Amino acid sequence: MKRKWLGKWISICGLVGAGIFLFSLNSCARNQRLVGITVSPSSFTFLTPDTALVTNYTAIGAYIHPPENKDITALVTWNVDFAGMVTMNAGAVSPTGTECGVANISASYDQGTGPSGNLVIGYATVTVNNPAISVCPGGTTAPVLAVQLQKNTSTGDTVTSSPAGINCPAQTCGAPFTSGTTVALTAAPSANFVSWGAPCAGSTATTCDVILTTNTTVIANFQ
Repeated sequence: MKRKWLGKWISICGLVGAGIFLFSLNSCARNQRLVGITVSPSSFTFLTPDTALVTNYTAIGAYIHPPENKDITALVTWNVDFAGMVTMNAGAVSPTGTECGVANISASYDQGTGPSGNLVIGYATVTVNNPAISVCPGGTTAPVLAVQLQKNTSTGDTVTSSPAGINCPAQTCGAPFTSGTTVALTAAPSANFVSWGAPCAGSTATTCDVILTTNTTVIANFQ
């Protein structure tokens, strides 16, 4: 009889212990706290103030109780301290086309008030160059070659240059080159490419050679 009651007490104690353990886990999950924000990339440079250019910043939150890193780009409040230089829509940043310089970007999250509440902020920088203006970062008097991608339905289209400088749209769609340089622009993939604008107007070849002597914009048409 005593053994029977002893077995019941052991079972009850086991259930109670399991319940306490699960409750502690749930409580810990409810109290998960954000302790840091990392903004990626930490810095980005637009080589021209072309308003068609865009780069995307991501906010990664570091949590404890339990420890975890996760994307909180849509949850944070984004700000830039030089609004006249770039526009910001969530983490998407583009030049305004009217200013150049360096701006600080912040991603903040307010956890509220109280003992566990605090404002957590992460920072990054963005630079807008204008090679045609000497007072701008990277300013130069060299002519700038810019590329505009025009397309209807295709995706993954790119234009790169030789000599290196243009890798559109992944990095930059414009760059300065020494006057008189022949710059070879290459469009890819060939299956999506349709034709070039001036100075290779009408050409359906995937390569366009530009002898650069003044600021020039070339349109690459894709499907």
